[in-house]
Amino acid sequence: MSLTPQQLVAEAKAQIKEIDTTTAAQHIDAGSVVIDVREPAEFESAHLPTAISIPRGLLEFKTDHPALADKAAEILLYCKTGGRSALAALNLQRLGYSNVRSMSGGFDAWINQGQTVTKDTTQYGG
Repeated sequence: MSLTPQQLVAEAKAQIKEIDTTTAAQHIDAGSVVIDVREPAEFESAHLPTAISIPRGLLEFKTDHPALADKAAEILLYCKTGGRSALAALNLQRLGYSNVRSMSGGFDAWINQGQTVTKDTTQYGG
């Protein structure tokens, strides 16, 4: 059986916990580990407060990262629109992480809700 990328994401979303931006903000305030699974350039232009950059393509190989040391910790994943973070959440669950959430709508939804972001203020920032 061959799936489209959209079907793959839909399949992942059926097996994970997704939360909206308001709930995500509450999780951030409560101290959840926040992981941005977008590419480094996306992260550098702007990201959620307290977010750590671990691109989706590397996530499964970075489980030795201090942010992923506790498999029972509350972990919030996000990407641009929610597809990559859904796939990442599913894989972390498969690796034994028990409290993983993906933010529905991703960074775009976060921005559209007027939530706070951290921007790179160096010469490389956007």
